Amino acid sequence: MNLRRLLTVLCVPLVGGAVVAAPAAAATAVTVKPDPTYRQQPFEGWGASLAWMAEATGGYPDAVRTKLADLVFGPQGLNLNIARFNVGGGNAPDVPPYLRKGGAVPGWWKAPAGTTRADKDWWTPGDPAEFDPNADPNQRWWVDKIKNRVTKWEAFSNSPPYFQTVSGYVSGGFNATDEQLRPDRIGDFTAYLAQVVRTLERAHGIKFASVDPLNEPNTNYWKTTLGPDGNPTGGRQEGAHVGPSVQAQLIPAMAAALPGTAVSAPDETNPDIFAADWSGWTAAARAAAGRLNVHTYGTGNRPVPRDIAKGAAKPLWMSEVGGSWLDRQDFTSMDPGLGLAGQITDDLRLLEPSAWVSWQPIEDYDNMKPGGESAAGMNWGEIQVSFGCTTADCPIQTNTKFDTMRNFTHYIRPGDRLIASNDTASTAAMRGEDLSSVVHVNPGAAEQDVTLDLSGFGRVRPGASVTPVVTDGTGALRRGKPVRVRSGQATLRVPARSVTTFVVDGVSSAAAGTGIGSGRPFTFTGVQSGKSLSAENGTLVQRTTDASAASQRWTLTDRTGRYGSRDRYTITNAATGEVLTTAGGAVTLAPAATTDPAAQWTLSTTGDGTWTFVNAADGRLLDVTGESRADGARIGLYRPTNGPNQRWQAVAR
Repeated sequence: MNLRRLLTVLCVPLVGGAVVAAPAAAATAVTVKPDPTYRQQPFEGWGASLAWMAEATGGYPDAVRTKLADLVFGPQGLNLNIARFNVGGGNAPDVPPYLRKGGAVPGWWKAPAGTTRADKDWWTPGDPAEFDPNADPNQRWWVDKIKNRVTKWEAFSNSPPYFQTVSGYVSGGFNATDEQLRPDRIGDFTAYLAQVVRTLERAHGIKFASVDPLNEPNTNYWKTTLGPDGNPTGGRQEGAHVGPSVQAQLIPAMAAALPGTAVSAPDETNPDIFAADWSGWTAAARAAAGRLNVHTYGTGNRPVPRDIAKGAAKPLWMSEVGGSWLDRQDFTSMDPGLGLAGQITDDLRLLEPSAWVSWQPIEDYDNMKPGGESAAGMNWGEIQVSFGCTTADCPIQTNTKFDTMRNFTHYIRPGDRLIASNDTASTAAMRGEDLSSVVHVNPGAAEQDVTLDLSGFGRVRPGASVTPVVTDGTGALRRGKPVRVRSGQATLRVPARSVTTFVVDGVSSAAAGTGIGSGRPFTFTGVQSGKSLSAENGTLVQRTTDASAASQRWTLTDRTGRYGSRDRYTITNAATGEVLTTAGGAVTLAPAATTDPAAQWTLSTTGDGTWTFVNAADGRLLDVTGESRADGARIGLYRPTNGPNQRWQAVAR
């Protein structure tokens, strides 16, 4: 959940109060080459957390709330198919309201008459007298409205109920880094979540695929501040600090409380804290987690969760992000739309998530307008409406993020497989064996001539074509004329400051002899050292690159599939015929017939020609020990860091 963290701020220069128009720039050229030999896991889809937006709007006049639901989950709207239901914790009955509008998500308990915040030991798991099966009608209106459009449900918690916290409040501890979940109430908390999930499933005819008991837990965001009267004055949303050691107790307990429902975690705020959480989990906690969730409010080191998930053989979701991307409220500027499109593009390319989930597409107009949360206003959400609406004619406004997001959600569908591309501004997707779409972001001030190089595909049918669907400052999802594919290429001009979906027809399959698993020999040269992997006397070292040295050439054999980004390979040295393996935590070589997990590797790339090697048995990465640049330095294993000593340039020989 966000604290309204501003991501990228783009400014418009002013002279004498007027916007200065930049002179028209000549079109630039870019070539986009999708690689069908590197396919991510089948995409589960696009989603949103219901949370505050559903709590705030679920009781609105029917015409307003129905329009909002259609804008988010309808086929002409954002077309989302994943929903995350927020299980509220709830403050004690004697605590005056202080959370933000929509943020006071009701708890599912019924306290005895006269219960106060000081009473924290009254609740009994499973006691029907102390459970409210009719709680949270506003969020549940949304469940009924969208359940025929949602294909995947997740329940998540921002805080335990007040009586299961150390501070006695759902907005965090009095010290933001103190443990907030009472250690003697871990089982009670998981029982509470399990009872809510099963109640929702029975009442609404839905099935939760997963439950996440955590939200940005290992952070210093969640703090309750009390005023002179002893009532809270600070902390405007539910949140709870839960460090890795307590997470490690909570995750197996959650799995035991809800058999048959995957436990997802840790829902951390950024990749680096995600990695710290994972490092602090026990083996039992890692095994109990059915899926890994990460947020990208911090954008550095996205490949780290990617490789952790691959090493653990766990699916990975980007389960929450939002932002403004402009330091004022604005419904026409392309800056917010381009900012969101860039975020989605980078998340999909660097994380390789099987789902991308927005925080909440609907935000409070009153809070976002100038004087709300910032002096100039902000653009959180793709849709803004007053969270104080009481009439059927309440204004609903969309910004350019609503439009650019639809360039992705309308054309990349559940079941598609995202594939690698040489262009960091493009996202390509396959549907079955067909290339279906390429979404390209042009944030610059000049038009672009975009050439799709389709030489990686084995079949281009006669009449194959590419149709642009353009969103820019002049309109949204404007469909252009098809352009024929000729000699394996199609070139189309896109406007400045635009997002364009190229809808591809008639291009399919992978060309023979391409890709890392083609059977051709490769050298792998370290990004940091400039030296190459070499097999010497049963060990692995780095040596000055010598293209003629058989000890530096390696051939990959796919052992688990074909063209998947999570396929496992054996890696054979051309000089010795031995395969790369691990033993006792060290990298070594084994006889050619060795194919056990220790001798299997998953390779990851961002499309830039460099790769990481994830060991299937160990989960760690091939790594130059000590980040050495020395000739002959040993190669070992280390946890993912995204460091240049773990990335290798592949060159076919």
